[in-house]
Amino acid sequence: MGKQSFGRKQGFKRLKPHKESGKTRKNRRTKDEIEHRPSPSDSGDSSEEHSNAASEEEEAAAAKEEEVAYREPTMYDHLLKTLSGSQSFAKAYKKRQREEEGKSDTEEDSGSELESLRASEEEDDSNEGTDKESPGSLDLKSNPQGSGLVGEHSDNVGDEDESCSEIDEARDLEVNDHSALEVSVSSFNDHLGHKLSETECDNLSKRKWKYKWEIPASDIPNCKWMGTGDCLTKDVDLSSGYSLKLRLYKHWLHIYKASGGNDFHLSRQRNFFSLFNSYRDILHHSKKPFYLKGMEEDSNVMDAYLMHSLNHIFRTGDLVTKNNAKVAKHQESADELLNGDCFLDQGFTRPKVLIVLPLASVAFRVIKRLIQLTPPTHKVNVENLDRFSDEFGTGVAYNNEDNEGDVIGNLKSQKTSKPSDFQALFGGNNNDHFMIGIKFTRRSIKLFGDFYSSDMIVASPLGLVTKIGKAEVEKEKDVDYLSSIEVLIIDHADVIAMQNWSHVNTVIGKLNHIPSKQHATDIMRIRQWYLDGHAQFYRQTIILGSYLNPEINGLFNHHCVNYQGKVKLVCEHKGVLPKVLLQVRQIYERFDAESAVDVDDARLEYFAKKVFPKIKDSVQGGIMLFISSYFEFVRVRNFLRSQDASFCLLGEYTKQSDISRARVWFFQGSRKIMLYTERAHFYHRYKVRGIQNLIIYSLPERKEFYPEVVNMLEGSHSMTCTVLFSRFDQLRLERIVGTAPAKRMATSEKGVFVFC
Repeated sequence: MGKQSFGRKQGFKRLKPHKESGKTRKNRRTKDEIEHRPSPSDSGDSSEEHSNAASEEEEAAAAKEEEVAYREPTMYDHLLKTLSGSQSFAKAYKKRQREEEGKSDTEEDSGSELESLRASEEEDDSNEGTDKESPGSLDLKSNPQGSGLVGEHSDNVGDEDESCSEIDEARDLEVNDHSALEVSVSSFNDHLGHKLSETECDNLSKRKWKYKWEIPASDIPNCKWMGTGDCLTKDVDLSSGYSLKLRLYKHWLHIYKASGGNDFHLSRQRNFFSLFNSYRDILHHSKKPFYLKGMEEDSNVMDAYLMHSLNHIFRTGDLVTKNNAKVAKHQESADELLNGDCFLDQGFTRPKVLIVLPLASVAFRVIKRLIQLTPPTHKVNVENLDRFSDEFGTGVAYNNEDNEGDVIGNLKSQKTSKPSDFQALFGGNNNDHFMIGIKFTRRSIKLFGDFYSSDMIVASPLGLVTKIGKAEVEKEKDVDYLSSIEVLIIDHADVIAMQNWSHVNTVIGKLNHIPSKQHATDIMRIRQWYLDGHAQFYRQTIILGSYLNPEINGLFNHHCVNYQGKVKLVCEHKGVLPKVLLQVRQIYERFDAESAVDVDDARLEYFAKKVFPKIKDSVQGGIMLFISSYFEFVRVRNFLRSQDASFCLLGEYTKQSDISRARVWFFQGSRKIMLYTERAHFYHRYKVRGIQNLIIYSLPERKEFYPEVVNMLEGSHSMTCTVLFSRFDQLRLERIVGTAPAKRMATSEKGVFVFC
C-alpha cells in the first residue's frame, strides 16, 4: 500500500480495487494450502462427526463424477497441477477443469460467491472448550515473563498475519452455525454495522438531548435511570450468554459460581453488563467506591465493564480473523469481495478500548482482575508480568501527620491517624503518571505492548496528556493510536476530579481523529464511517464515579455524542448532616448570582461585604476558611493580603515546611485565619487543631469531607459553622443536606437557614 499519509480533512473515498495478475495479496494463503491444512485438534465430537460425514459425501460425489468422465491425465495436466500452488497458474488450471466439465466461468464464480456470503453470516463459539480455572486471587509472581507454553497457535486475536490455526477456526465457524442467531442479534454487530445518514450526523452534532424515559435502578437505593431514545429494557438481551462470546460467558459464570454466587442472571454484575452492552453512553455517578467500604459494589461494576471490553476486543479480533480466512480462500475474487461492505471490519489503528484511571494502584487492581476474567486458553502465557508487578504494585505512600515527608511502604502496616478510606486509596502505588498497552493473542496476554499493536490502553489522564504534548512538540511522534477508540471507560471520575479534570477534556479532544499517518492499515478494510470522520458518533463512553459535578456533567452532555443515545443515573440524596457528631450550629447563607459564570465573583463579593467585616472586627482567632477549588483559594488569599489580614495557608501546593509552620502558628494563635483547600484535605487528611469558628467558603465536592471538617470544631467555644452557597451549588448542596431540603433552600424567599 505504500507509506502514504492520511489527510486531515474529512470525507475519504474508498479506492477502487485493481485486478492483480500473477500476484498474491500479502499474508494471504493459496487455495492449495487451505485445502490441505490439518483438521483442528480442539473440535468437539459433534463437529468432527459432522465434518467427517460432509467429507464422505463429497468423496462419494467426486467418485461418481470420475466414473462418468474419466480421462488419463496428460503431461500438461501434471505440469499445471504442479504449478497450481501459485496463484499465477491456479486460474489456468481451474479454467481447464471447467472447460472439460462443461462449466462456464460465471457458474463457478457465482457458486463461490454464494458460499462466501453464507460463511460471512456464520460464527461458532460452541467448539471453544470448557474453561477451567480457579477464580482465586492471581499470583502476579507465578508466571514471569517468558514462562508458559507458547506454540504455533499463539496468534494475535485480530492480527493481519494469518496462520493455519486461524483458518482452521474460521472453517469451524463456517461448519457449525450453532451461534449464528447470536451473531445476528449481537449488540456488537448492530452497533458497528449501523449506517448513519447525513441528517442523523447533523442532529448529533447539534448536541441537543431529550431524556424520554426513566426506569428504577433496582440495585441502587433512591435512584433511577433516565435515557434518550427507546427505553433500555427493550434492548436488553435476556437470552443465554447476553451477547457474550461463549468462551467468555462460560468462564465468567465459572468464576461467579466459584466465588459463592447463586443466581448469575439476577446478579448486579450481570445487570451492569447488560447496561454497558447496550453500547450507549453511560453516566453512573453514585457508585460506592472500594475505598469507602464499597468493595462488592465496585467489583461488580468493574467486572461488568471489563467483560464488556473483553467481549468487544474478542469479537473484533474474531471478525478480522474470519474475514482474513475468507479472503485467503477466495483469492481469485479477493478484490471483488473487498469491494463490498461485508469485509469492512477495521479502524485506522488497532486499539479499541481505552480505560482511564487515576492512580497506578487502581490500575493494578483493574488489570489484575482483567487477567483473571480472561479465559484460560487466552492466557497460557502472560508476558511482562514481573515488570507489571514491580511498576504498578509497589506501594509508596506518605505519612504527613507526624513525620511529614517520611516514606512508608504500606500505610495499613503502620500506626496512623488517617481514615480507613485514605489508607485504602493511597496505601498502594500513588503514581498518577502511567500508560500501558495490553495485547490479546490466541494464547497469551502481552503487557507493555506497543500502543499501535495493543487492543487496550490503560492510562492516567496525566500520562495521556504528556504523550499528547510530546506529539505536538516533536513532529516524528503522534498519538494516532487514539484514532480508533470505540469504547472509552473513565472509572473513579471523582478521584480524577481531585487531580485535574481539564486533562480529561484534553484527552477527549484527541480521540477519533483521522490519523496523520498510515500505520500499516489496509484502507480497503476500514469501516466507511471512519473514513467519513464519524467515529465519534460510534464511540461509547462510560463514566463512573461517586458523585457528579458540573465538569463531569458538562463532559457527558457535550462530548459524548454516541448515536445509540445516553443513559444517566438520577438519585435522591439523604444528606450527611447526621454524621456531624458535635452539637454545631450550622448556618447556611445564600447569595444571589445571575449565571454560573458570575458565581465566583458573586461569592467573593458576598464574603467581602457580609462575612469578612465580622471576622476583621472580632478579637477571637482560630478562624478556618474551607475552600473547595484552588482558583477560589488564590482569590481569597489575594483579598486577605489586600486587607492586611493575619492569615496562613494550607493548600495543595504549599511547601511541607510552610505547612508545618502554618499549623503551629494557627494553633498558638499567631495567625488569626487559616485557608484550607479540599484538595489538601483529600491528599493529606490533616487534623487541624485550634479551630474556634469554621467558615465554609464553598461546599466540598466530596460529601464525606463535610462532617470530617465540621467535627474538627471539637473543643471550640462557639461551635458555629457558616456555609456560603448559591442555587448553582445545587449538586453539592443536595449531597450534604439532602435533595428535598436543597430544593427548598434554593427556591425559598428566605436566604438564611440553620441546622442544629
